[in-house]
Amino acid sequence: MSGKKQTPRPRTYARNRAVSRRGYEKLFESDGEYLLKLVICVLLGTFWLKFSQSFTWLGITFHALPLGLLLGLVIVSRFEKFQADRKIWYAVLIVVGIISYFVPAGIVI
Repeated sequence: MSGKKQTPRPRTYARNRAVSRRGYEKLFESDGEYLLKLVICVLLGTFWLKFSQSFTWLGITFHALPLGLLLGLVIVSRFEKFQADRKIWYAVLIVVGIISYFVPAGIVI
């Protein structure tokens, strides 16, 4: 053994990578799970509580409340581990929520 002191090699943390060094994607969930999550997000995004007569609260007029969208945002933030996946689900929820506002979907009171 020589007199040189060896420095420890830095750790690569390969277990946390979404794509391997060879370019293969690591699958975290099956296609069925992904499709189920997508269907749930679409259904939650379409759930609006619409009012037959709008009301005003603190100077803001409300015609509808996006209850499913708000519930979906909470569910995604709690159950998705990876930030990239959360961003995708947030985008799906918001786009479906905006589109479904103009469609006659939801519960009318």
